[in-house]
Amino acid sequence: MSQHVAALLIIDMQNGLVNGEKTPWAKESLLSNINKLIAKARESQQPIIFVQHTGPDGTILAQGSEMWQIAPELQREEHDSYLTKTRPSCFYQTSLLSLLAEKGINKLIVSGMQSDYCVDTTCRAGRDLGLDTVLVSDAHSTFDNGVLSAEQIVAHHNKLLSGPFVTVLTSDEVSFKN
Repeated sequence: MSQHVAALLIIDMQNGLVNGEKTPWAKESLLSNINKLIAKARESQQPIIFVQHTGPDGTILAQGSEMWQIAPELQREEHDSYLTKTRPSCFYQTSLLSLLAEKGINKLIVSGMQSDYCVDTTCRAGRDLGLDTVLVSDAHSTFDNGVLSAEQIVAHHNKLLSGPFVTVLTSDEVSFKN
């Protein structure tokens, strides 16, 4: 059995956010870079964890709806881990921390949607929980918000979180080996 070094966390890459009414910034490279990370994690036999945001019944991300499903463009497998959440933090009232502890993982490679909500909150919480947290600079995205463009928001979070909360690496720089 291989030793686990890091887990790849893929946040909210669901149809409602990736393939919904609005298109996330740099959608094609976002999907490509996350799939590159998935391939690297599989090659190194490291865990891959998909997290799905679940909204109330009747909302676009209601559990079980077509928009709630993980985007089909991602290379998923049955043995990957799947968690649901109802808040921006992937740790709040989920089994993520216990799953990481069970696998002996203290390093989290973070990717997904949305840079300014769930990605940001999870990065900050991960560091507060003592995890070595890596934000993949070219594997998270969001939408324009009326004040800043999505591209500016992504760049802002890469800069803001770097150092105190995360190590920022590109998808090419990420390694799942010791």
